[in-house]
Amino acid sequence: MPALTEERRRDLIKVVRHDAENARIAIRNVRRAAPAQLKKLLKDHKVSEDDERHAQTDVQKLTDRYIADVDKQLTAKEADLMAV
Repeated sequence: MPALTEERRRDLIKVVRHDAENARIAIRNVRRAAPAQLKKLLKDHKVSEDDERHAQTDVQKLTDRYIADVDKQLTAKEADLMAV
């Protein structure tokens, strides 16, 4: 199998960046859906207001953690693709 050219490597990096952005969007969509579910639980009196607030904080922390993980993997993959 022949070695990748510089141009092909850059094209692959564009693909990887696009996939990483799609992953970030999927993570944000989950975060966006969580408050609605929490409000429904609060309305049905299955959780307290404090629990709902703590859960929203936890959801945001998880969102930040997984987006950082996607960014870390993107950086590693870019470095891997540019290595000769």
